[in-house]
Amino acid sequence: MSQASFQKQQRERARKERAAAKLARKEERRAEAGPDEAPTTESDQAKVLDALAALHASFEAGSMTFEEFEAAKDELTARLNI
Repeated sequence: MSQASFQKQQRERARKERAAAKLARKEERRAEAGPDEAPTTESDQAKVLDALAALHASFEAGSMTFEEFEAAKDELTARLNI
């Protein structure tokens, strides 16, 4: 196997491990949040949606990395009653 193929396999394996860890963290946050921490009123959900819109605008303006954006987005979407 060539060095380039081996390195590509290593990158793919690392990417899959990061994705699995991210999913585990997301599920853990959802389990910890429980029904008490989720917004219960439409105004609370509207605030979360406004925060998501601001987050997207901030990311599009280039003021944060994709990883920061994903983490903040996951936190906000976990607070929605979906």
